[in-house]
Amino acid sequence: VQLVESGGGSVQTGGSLRLSCAASGMTYRRSCMGWFRQAPGKEREGVAAIYTGYNGFSYHSTYYADSVKGRFTVSQDSAKNTLHLEMNSLKPKDTAIYFCAAKAGDCYRWAEERDFGYWGQGTQVTV
Repeated sequence: VQLVESGGGSVQTGGSLRLSCAASGMTYRRSCMGWFRQAPGKEREGVAAIYTGYNGFSYHSTYYADSVKGRFTVSQDSAKNTLHLEMNSLKPKDTAIYFCAAKAGDCYRWAEERDFGYWGQGTQVTV
């Protein structure tokens, strides 16, 4: 599995950015893909995740950290195997390197970075 992020950059307070993560080699019917971020001098933290399940048809469930609820939206384009993170009303405290991560199975521990086996290289977001 390879994950490649794009879409980072610099934006003023209150602005918006859209991050994308192109995934290749993801063949799991059930999977969890997430966004993490790491600010300078801080530990990596879970931002949002999306679970893809299968019950005769594919369905999704989303998860968010309290700090981004109502401002960030995670989505997945299954046809293109791409994960997105729409970030609105950005604040200086959102400044960090954002990482895409993936794993097979559920999203019960979506904010636990050690549960994810696949990672992208990260993209810088500066507010």
